[in-house]
Amino acid sequence: MSDAILSVDNLSIGFRTRDSVNIVVKNISFNLHAGETLALVGESGSGKSITALSVMQLLHPDQVVYPNGSIKFKGQEVIAASKADLRIMRGDRVGMIFQEPMTSLNPLHTVEKQIGEVLFLHKGMDKAEARTRILELLELVGLDQVAERLQAYPHQLSGGQRQRVMIAMALANEPDILIADEPTTALDVTVQAQILTLLDSLQKRLGLAVLLITHDLTIVRNVSHRVCVMKEGEIVEQGATESVFSSPQHEYTHALLNAEPSGTVNKVDQNIEPIIVATDMKVWFPIKKGIFRRTLGYVKAVDGISLDVRPGETVGIVGESGSGKTTLAQGIMRLIPSQGTIMFDGQDISNFVGKELKPLRRHMQFVFQDPYGSLSPRMSVGQIILEGLHAHGLSKGTDSDNQIVNELLEQVGLEASVANRYPHEFSGGQRQRVAIARAMIVKPKLIVLDEPTSALDRAVQVQMIDLLRELQRQHQLAYIFISHDLRMVRAIANKVIVMRQGLAVEIGDADQLFDNPQHEYTRELLTAAYTSKMQTQ
Repeated sequence: MSDAILSVDNLSIGFRTRDSVNIVVKNISFNLHAGETLALVGESGSGKSITALSVMQLLHPDQVVYPNGSIKFKGQEVIAASKADLRIMRGDRVGMIFQEPMTSLNPLHTVEKQIGEVLFLHKGMDKAEARTRILELLELVGLDQVAERLQAYPHQLSGGQRQRVMIAMALANEPDILIADEPTTALDVTVQAQILTLLDSLQKRLGLAVLLITHDLTIVRNVSHRVCVMKEGEIVEQGATESVFSSPQHEYTHALLNAEPSGTVNKVDQNIEPIIVATDMKVWFPIKKGIFRRTLGYVKAVDGISLDVRPGETVGIVGESGSGKTTLAQGIMRLIPSQGTIMFDGQDISNFVGKELKPLRRHMQFVFQDPYGSLSPRMSVGQIILEGLHAHGLSKGTDSDNQIVNELLEQVGLEASVANRYPHEFSGGQRQRVAIARAMIVKPKLIVLDEPTSALDRAVQVQMIDLLRELQRQHQLAYIFISHDLRMVRAIANKVIVMRQGLAVEIGDADQLFDNPQHEYTRELLTAAYTSKMQTQ
């Protein structure tokens, strides 16, 4: 349409291989208008993020091919635009929130420097003006202790806090279009609501056009005006959001809308001794200031939490971003220094370090929240999954090892043929499945799953929960399951710990906690999760 601020017409996108071009997006068309939110939804690997990156022309020009079609921003062709024109467009007129903030933020620069760079380049602000604007932006996106966060580095922030910094950067210059690639993936339900309310208010105030890429259909129905459903690189259905949700025309849209976790949580024999018992866990980070770096206080990221997990049992950990969920798990796994007693398989490992821990690592695996940051970019998927066998002396020879890799890839929903591909060739959800396969290959006794389904679309989330439960039944695996998605937690967890500001505000049997929460904060989380769920039905 002529009045569209962004127009994508009959666009195909491919990637060069040694002998041919692999077409991953096929003849898609859509328009985006000022003040409108258009959602791209679909399974992991359907081409959503590739489309967004093409709008920004961020794909490597030596690798990407556009066989046909066009992308126009305010009537100007974007494909093959000059570097000068693209520099003006990127970050100034079109902002982007990337799916994986840890790999999108510079690990060597502070929060202030990264947001300030956008303001220096596009607005010509001096340092004082930029700092005022940065503080305003960080408060706008709901980051706590904003003055202290200015000098923080990305690794010092939680996943949700990093996501809010990314949103602040994208909004810094009040762009015409905001491309939001899974903007709430790392956020708990209460913060999701805050961020979505923020984007809605900015959209109304600035006439902002939003291209929203997400697998969360709850968010789509609540915030978008129109929706495009993608599958295997094609748009199989598009239209007004309410029309698509109330009367879907395509079989795949039906499948997405009807995907809900089912089945029952695995039963646990309470007479079995726990595989791990953590008592009075504390992780305190010192606050140091002055020339002599004196310790003036502590950030109590985890403050006196106890838990135990039996073979075949899942303990869910929920809470807002920055509440200490991941820090607690890292402390229990001895990945960071912690205080308290940790008994693993009958052995006190509280003070184990380095070589003492290596024999135990086979039995204690961690699936990290950010799969791209935890997978080596220089190794193929097959090599990444096999690394555990080689590290622990479990390799049985090339043919046997390759067969194990192929079986695991198929178990987690990937084709065996992808073993020779590299992490950058996969979507976020596909990379998460590789991470789960890597953890499973050494047949561990305990797996910490840090937001394992956050990057997956709803249909694949359900498949993944089914897979995790089946693997648990077969191997009597113990899980610590960290998530902000309370539906996924209820589908898999036997017990739940609700965390807030480093404390466990409520611990209990999953069914009792969900049906009759005792703490006000637990009730707030459940209300936010299930109210939004009801709005999609």
